[in-house]
Amino acid sequence: QVQLVESGGGLVQPGGSLRLSCTISGLRLDFYAISWFRQAPGKEREGVSCVSTTVYSTRYADSVKGRFTASRDNAKKSAYLQMDNLKSEDTGVYYCAVDRGLCGGGPGAMEYWGKGTLVTVSS
Repeated sequence: QVQLVESGGGLVQPGGSLRLSCTISGLRLDFYAISWFRQAPGKEREGVSCVSTTVYSTRYADSVKGRFTASRDNAKKSAYLQMDNLKSEDTGVYYCAVDRGLCGGGPGAMEYWGKGTLVTVSS
């Protein structure tokens, strides 16, 4: 049974930082790209970042470049999203997801999803 469990969300002031974690079980993680998505209230789910499989290259949405850092640790079956200099527009539910393809696939391309963790950026 495949499970993805996100953690680390919470309330933070603008300019602050949070580190999200995603623990993945039930599959061989080496074969999967790991993506982070987010969904703000009333908006569609959007891609935030992706870490590829063997070469560990990363991709970011323009809105988070220079502020967010995605990483993975296959030995620990985990992925991470370090979020710095947070802005109010970063508020939303953050999801991790995996797929066997290359980075760049949208939500419809993902094979498995976590249930999400809420990030609220507010003063």
